[in-house]
Parts: sequence; structure tokens; C-alpha cells
Amino acid sequence: MLSAMSQASAAPQPQLELNTSRQFTAWLAEQSVSLAFTTYQAGKVFWIGRQPSGKLSVFERTFERCMGLWTSQSTLYLSTLYQLWRFENALEPGQQHQGYDCLYVPQVGYVTGDLDVHDLGVLDSSSSTELRPPSPWQQVNGPDPLVFVNTLFGCLATVSSTHSFKPLWQPPFISRLAAEDRCHLNGLAMRNGEPAYVTAVSQSDVADGWRDRRRDGGCVIDVASHEILCTGLAMPHSPRWYQDRLWVLNSGQGEFGYIDLDEGKFQPVTFCPGYLRGCAFSGNFAILGLSKPRDNKTFSGLPLDDRLAEKDAVARCGLLVVDLRTGDIVHWLRIEGIVTELYDVCVIPQVRQPMAIGFQTDEIRRVLSMES
Repeated sequence: MLSAMSQASAAPQPQLELNTSRQFTAWLAEQSVSLAFTTYQAGKVFWIGRQPSGKLSVFERTFERCMGLWTSQSTLYLSTLYQLWRFENALEPGQQHQGYDCLYVPQVGYVTGDLDVHDLGVLDSSSSTELRPPSPWQQVNGPDPLVFVNTLFGCLATVSSTHSFKPLWQPPFISRLAAEDRCHLNGLAMRNGEPAYVTAVSQSDVADGWRDRRRDGGCVIDVASHEILCTGLAMPHSPRWYQDRLWVLNSGQGEFGYIDLDEGKFQPVTFCPGYLRGCAFSGNFAILGLSKPRDNKTFSGLPLDDRLAEKDAVARCGLLVVDLRTGDIVHWLRIEGIVTELYDVCVIPQVRQPMAIGFQTDEIRRVLSMES
């Protein structure tokens, strides 16, 4: 069993322990990836990779209420309490900084106000083909090609140079945009570089109405057609289109699975001991975020409680690696201590050991780069 403590700060911190399954770092090496995940409960972003020795690398930075995350080898987007940030990798291929081969530096920030931003997506016009009709998403001409779930207003939105946000789409059951978190729209799946599917906890059209529908009011919506594809879910999250399937976390049941688009039904693949949020893929594997349910009205009384009792299991916090071919949980990273809830998880391809510059230290003053 491997154990690592955060390397980002020398100051005394509340206890935090990360343990992994025996082959977790070997799996990272085989996949040639590193991982990043957010915890808004603790206000941290973690980067998980491998040291040159092969041991686990854990790096963290502090961002207040960080949630939505989108990563590539060169760019990272992050939503926080009232801002959206774009980071860029300051290192050239083959270059290193203090042993790290990826250095995310904050370059652009947008002040959105507290919109309770959840999932993020980046538009990719290069994925369009001549055979497809022109898309309205190609008309998004804001300062960044970013689409995010504006949970407070129950819509998809993008950043604005002059306002908190620009609305782009809303569910068919939302009669008007208001700062009322009516249905708790939370998840976004991109397909062919465009928003394709979203998840919501309910179809409520009254302020905070979703809380009364947590057990079985969740739904998946087709963005283009406004069709409700699947209902009866328990607080679904993190829809993702991958390998020609629409994967969804049925969080209130502790289930990872996919939507049978012909039948309009959720097909569970794996039961996970905890509240699921955050889903990413690498090869034939899914990486899932797992949280310990809070003891409050939002998370109590869900079917997950009964499922855990049936299996004589205790809820965990961490990451699970699921083999899509078998449904087996083949690797894991477990978190103990101050961090009990995760929100999003992303894969960073072709990066061994990532790090980032934050705002809590004076490093940001000394990291300089020049565009050639």
C-alpha cells in the first residue's frame, strides 16, 4: 500500500492521508496519464502523478469552493466560488520545473458571481464535419470557448466580457431564468465538440424544488432535441459520452452505468461504496470520484444508505478505476482526514507529474514566460 502527503505547502495542515491500491501508480504509467480532481468541501485541487522514482506524486492548491474541472495537456479550466479560471501549461515538451513536467499557470480569470457553476465543457469547432449542418454552438463568440452548467439559474452558459454570464440553453421545463436553483442542473456531456446531454436532479420549476425529488426525480436531457431521455434517477451527475455510450453516475444509488438510448433506461454497471461525482476515461477504464455523504437533508435518506447497509459497507472518499470491459474496480485511491467530498475528476494525457501555480504563495510573482 502506498501513502503520500501533499507536497504543495510546508506549513502545518490538518491531517490528510492518501492511500492507493498496489498497482495504482503502475496503471498511471501504463496509461501515460496523470489525474486532477477537485473538492469544494475542502477548497482544494489535487494533481496525482508519478515521481521520477515511480512513487506517487500528490500536489495540491487552494481555491475556494472549486468544482468544475476541464483539462488537457496544455490547458486547464476551473470553476471556483465566484470565478472561472483558465490555466496554461508554461512548460515546453521535454522541459521540467522542479521535476514536474507540467506547470499550470493561471492566465485568465472571469468574475461570474456565485452561480454555483458545476460541469465545464470546451467547444471544439475542429470536430465539425461538412456532412453535419451548421450548429448554433459555433456562434458562441465569447472570449473563451467555454460552456458551463449554471446551476443557480438552471441553464448552460458561457463567459462574458461585460456580464456575469451569457445564457445559451435551458431545459424545456424551466419557464424562465431566475436565480432559484429550481431543478439543480449539474452535469454536462460533450459530443463532437458540442454540448449534447445534461443531467438534473429534478424537473422542478419552482425555487429549490429539486430537494423534494432527490430519491427518484433525476433525469437526463438531450440538449439538441430537448427530449427527456431517462427519468427515475437518484441525483444523477457527470454524464459523459465515451466509446459510443452515454455514461452517467446515478449518485443517490451509488451506481456507475450508461443510458440505453433505445429503451430510455439506465443500465447499472458497477456499484460503488459512496456518493459518486466526477467521471473521466482513459483507454478501457473509467476514473470515478467517490464521496462520503454529508449528514444533512441533501444527502440523507437516499437509496444509497440502504445499498451500503445491504452490502455491509461504509462510504468512502477517493477515486475508483473501473474496467469498462468487466465492470470490476481494478484500482483505487482512498482519502482519509480533512477531505471527505470530491466533485470533479479529469485525465491529463501524456503527463507524468503535474503541478500548478496558485495565489496563496509568492511563486506566481516569479514564474515568467514569453510568447515566441
